[in-house]
Amino acid sequence: MACWLYEGMLLFGVVFIAAYLFGTLSQTRNALDNRHALQGFLFVVFGIYFVWLWSKGQTLAMKTWHIRVVDRHGRPLTQARALLRYVLSWLWFVPSLAGIAPFKLTAAESAVLILGWIAIWAVLSRFHPQRQFWHDALAGTRLVSLAKPSAHPA
Repeated sequence: MACWLYEGMLLFGVVFIAAYLFGTLSQTRNALDNRHALQGFLFVVFGIYFVWLWSKGQTLAMKTWHIRVVDRHGRPLTQARALLRYVLSWLWFVPSLAGIAPFKLTAAESAVLILGWIAIWAVLSRFHPQRQFWHDALAGTRLVSLAKPSAHPA
């Protein structure tokens, strides 16, 4: 989970640059104008970011935490499998967002629903035989820990 949170912090920069590019190219003056187009654009940008880095094996956050994503046979991901993993990783958010959509919930109620679903989805990984997250199991991928480089005495 620490890697996931760190990834979110790094994505802030990606969102900032992508949103600035979108706003400039679309000449959007108000943040609420074109918001659905911006959300779709960010979905594509995130997809490119993750698919490209996962097919190389790791994102920067994964490198920091010595984690690599591989297929179920331990091989590097193809771009198609990385794309499948990206789409399935939205299971962390889509069910709660779909539950919020038909109701007029406050920001606090929405946050509780979203964070509650994320917690439930994380706990459900404990029920998988290899303790994988379910989007990894469905995509035929898995996370592996790499040996941390040993510090050499000077």
